[in-house]
Amino acid sequence: MTDSEKGGSSENRRKRLLFRAQRRGFKEVDLIFGTFAAQSLAGLDEAGLDQLEALLDAPDHDVFAWLKGDAPVPAAFDTPVFAQLKALCRRKDPTWNV
Repeated sequence: MTDSEKGGSSENRRKRLLFRAQRRGFKEVDLIFGTFAAQSLAGLDEAGLDQLEALLDAPDHDVFAWLKGDAPVPAAFDTPVFAQLKALCRRKDPTWNV
């Protein structure tokens, strides 16, 4: 689905996704998604934005378990964006956006 079909421009969609990434309600996931969005959102293509949006729609506790490796990642969520989020979590001495 294109940005115009979703009701806005690409810039507006990125702003909405950034807001959602930073305010999920589960602090650890807020930090992970918020940091990812601040660093990578501008470079995502339509497919990447769709993948991020799908992950933002998933329950926080499920996403956190997938990122920690405590639960298998469903195929629908095992995407390049999820791989980037997981790599972000594996960094040594990470700095998180607050």
